[in-house]
Amino acid sequence: MKDSIEKTLGKENVVVDVQKLSTEDADNATYFAQTPDQKDFDMDIGGWGPDFQDPSTYLDIFNPVDGSALAGMGINPATDQALIEQLGLNEYKQLLDDANAEQLDTNTRYEKYAVAQAWLTDNAFALPVYSKGAVPSITKIKPFTKAFSLIGIKDGSSYYKYMELQSDVVTTADYEKAYKNWLKEKEKSNKKAQDELEKHVK
Repeated sequence: MKDSIEKTLGKENVVVDVQKLSTEDADNATYFAQTPDQKDFDMDIGGWGPDFQDPSTYLDIFNPVDGSALAGMGINPATDQALIEQLGLNEYKQLLDDANAEQLDTNTRYEKYAVAQAWLTDNAFALPVYSKGAVPSITKIKPFTKAFSLIGIKDGSSYYKYMELQSDVVTTADYEKAYKNWLKEKEKSNKKAQDELEKHVK
């Protein structure tokens, strides 16, 4: 990691000084720290899973008022207002507030949150490294029979409702055939839902 960061950003900009600690000292400065002041490190690679399908679930964690990621970065909103101002997080909060105020137009809301995301990247406050997506796998679960969601807990092979198995491993041909059938069913169900919605909305 040291070599990768220094080569990418240039040693004239950043030098990573690796400090080797005992397990006890490392834990006390990270996992066991009870206050932001006890988070004694300069760089962290962390992860975040979305709780719901909206950009705010990612970006609100850096909100200078109540962001859940601040403590892990050693920032205490109650005592570190000067630092928050120096980092520009109050400006970032204004971007969040502006985006969250858009409640009717999803595209506009997402575009405004993209501005907030760009602020994080431009200020090197948080640099996205990767986002989990498709992973090659071998399975005997019939395509489109198990639950699926981009967020939440009712997804994956541990949620068995509606799941069906087949005797052989799923092939590309199996998947493509099931996908075509799924698209047809999806079109029908979408039309049904739209028709029912029109009956209720006047």
